[in-house]
Amino acid sequence: MSDNQADLIVHARWIAPVTPDSGVLENHSLVVIDGRIADILPTPLAREKWQADDPQTLDSHLLIPGLVNAHTHAAMNLLRGIADDLPLMTWLEKHIWPAEGQFVSDSFVYDGTLLAAAEMIRSGTTTFADMYFFPASAARATVEAGLRASLFCPVLDFPTPMGGGPEDYLRLATDAMDQWRHEPRIQIGFGPHAPYTVSDEPLEKVLTLAEELDVPVMMHVHETAGEIQMAVGNTGERPLTRLKELGLLSPRLLAVHMTQLTDDEIALVAETGTQVVHCPESNLKLASGFAPIEKLRQAGVNVALGTDGAASNNDLDMIGEARTAAFLAKGVSLQADALPAAEVLKMATLNGAVALGRDSEIGSLEIGKQADMVAVDLNRIETQPVYDPVAQLVYAASRDQVTHSWVAGRCLLANRQLTTLNEALLLKNAQQWQQQIAGAEQRD
Repeated sequence: MSDNQADLIVHARWIAPVTPDSGVLENHSLVVIDGRIADILPTPLAREKWQADDPQTLDSHLLIPGLVNAHTHAAMNLLRGIADDLPLMTWLEKHIWPAEGQFVSDSFVYDGTLLAAAEMIRSGTTTFADMYFFPASAARATVEAGLRASLFCPVLDFPTPMGGGPEDYLRLATDAMDQWRHEPRIQIGFGPHAPYTVSDEPLEKVLTLAEELDVPVMMHVHETAGEIQMAVGNTGERPLTRLKELGLLSPRLLAVHMTQLTDDEIALVAETGTQVVHCPESNLKLASGFAPIEKLRQAGVNVALGTDGAASNNDLDMIGEARTAAFLAKGVSLQADALPAAEVLKMATLNGAVALGRDSEIGSLEIGKQADMVAVDLNRIETQPVYDPVAQLVYAASRDQVTHSWVAGRCLLANRQLTTLNEALLLKNAQQWQQQIAGAEQRD
């Protein structure tokens, strides 16, 4: 009998650690002690060396790092499907912003984030980057669900249900940072909405505070051609040029969407170390354009993957997003070998952790890192036979094949069953919000 007692041992058919020289490990086991990965070794050796009270044998599964959804608006799950098949500005100005103005509150954000958390857990996400109102309420829901989150407090020039203007938003962001500073799973940052909704002075304040507090900044940038045309017409320069002049382009900035980029701008992004977050399905659904992902990758830019919110996607399915990203990169570049499966898995895991500055703790399965991981059952008609498990994950698997999820070794999903959230209560709350919001839409 072994003297090495572990909190958790997972014996997996395959492990994809997402490290530079590992490839895929076959018939290996992962050992967890105190929430961290203590060992990764061949299963026969693990059975000799380690013991646990309830080891998990997943002999048809691929074990991967927990997926990192690098951009979403979690509480907008309560607005899923409210305004489909519309251009971005019509969607925002005529539907989303009015609905938010009427309904967004602490309770809306809490309930919506819980609903989103359940969806993310069931589809393999263990960390998400959120950009939405009332970040303290989102943090409360995240901790209750057991996930990790980087929460970016919105900053805009105009009033919203959260505040009257930039000063309010900056104060709420710093208050949330103070409130949650002792919770390691929660990171708070600044989320200036977009170049067309935030003027220079608030952006300068965001930059100063972000540097003083050492936190990241997230912003929608170069999302549509219309945004570029409007900026050039109003100021004579493209938004990225303005952000450069303000000093915002740096590894601290997560620039989301980036569908409209010249070759010179790609070089500028690479030179400044700016992070890019790719949201292919939202960009496609809103006809925003195609981010030049392969050019960005070849230039050395770190590209992470996000779903955007469920009001414009309409899901938080990172496995589906990875497949779309891979196909779109090949189609846009006209290169069949662009963004191969292993690279898109890295984009959905380690690259997201790098973008958020959390890669020392999450994003790959390595000894010493947090035991954030998910298991995907490939023993299904749709994913057999298996020649390359990572390719099978990206090109053939679906999110309902995610069977288990752990954050810091704590099980959040066991055989497709949520362990931290009440599914029946979430469904009831979602239906109640739908009745309120749909009734208001009909009256308008």
